[in-house]
Amino acid sequence: MAPLEVPATKLVDLDQKSLLISACAIAFNPLFWNIVARKEYHNKILTKLFGGRSQAACYGLAITIFSLGLVRDFLYERALRQQPSYPLLELEEVKYLAYSLIAVGNILVVSSTWRLGITGTFLGDYFGILMDSIVTGFPFNVTDAPMYNGSTCSFLGTALLYGKPAGILLTAWVFVVYQIALKYENPFTAEIYAKRDRERAAAKTGTKKSR
Repeated sequence: MAPLEVPATKLVDLDQKSLLISACAIAFNPLFWNIVARKEYHNKILTKLFGGRSQAACYGLAITIFSLGLVRDFLYERALRQQPSYPLLELEEVKYLAYSLIAVGNILVVSSTWRLGITGTFLGDYFGILMDSIVTGFPFNVTDAPMYNGSTCSFLGTALLYGKPAGILLTAWVFVVYQIALKYENPFTAEIYAKRDRERAAAKTGTKKSR
């Protein structure tokens, strides 16, 4: 691939449309699944679409989110290929760090999915498919958001592997987007489980009174 005609002092080529497209895709994905999941929770739009089968609807959303993730990753890689490299990021030590970050990111994402299952990973709570108890084992004993933090590590590792400062900039954007998403997701999910616990407590109280 021919070297990009970019001044040596220019770390990020903001004129490349692919950079903006990648940034938009990064922001779109969590926005999409949060909006759709909340619509599902309040109005059961996906469950109705799947003929009242909430589990099938959740799997449908999971496939959609996974597919959008593949598109986002493709756009990210394409954006990096069209950006200038930085000599210091092409050192062998940086490559080792890049591979380590990608490995850590994949471990966090895969182990989180293994622990939660498909419905636990892909917003099953919003479909009324709740976990019996909070998962506290690895990777949740290392970080409370292994999916998001693992994904961020993979983005950063890929940026370093390509030697692209623009990738580091996009990774910072990934981190900001995920932090905003968590601000909305965590309280909402916590309230779903709190409601379940209140209903269980009320049911137990009603059972005791009837005896």
